Amino acid sequence: MTLYIDPPTWPGHGRMWSHLVSDVSHEELHAFAASIGCPARAFERDHYDVPSHRYGDAVAAGAVEVSSREVVALLTKAGLRRRKGRPV
Repeated sequence: MTLYIDPPTWPGHGRMWSHLVSDVSHEELHAFAASIGCPARAFERDHYDVPSHRYGDAVAAGAVEVSSREVVALLTKAGLRRRKGRPV
């Protein structure tokens, strides 16, 4: 099981955020996110939004650090990319 996380460079709600993704399945992603305490409400289409103060927890649990571009490429290659405004 390999999960990926990009740096916390996305602003929102007074914080910086990372994206946590799987290149295998959403089920794998949900299981990993739950194991590090991410609430279900943090899931958005194809990734979990992870606040910067939880970034280290994800990496310590085994998430691989990648760039934001790599996150998109991994999702696309795996067929898991769900763009905004498109049906799920």
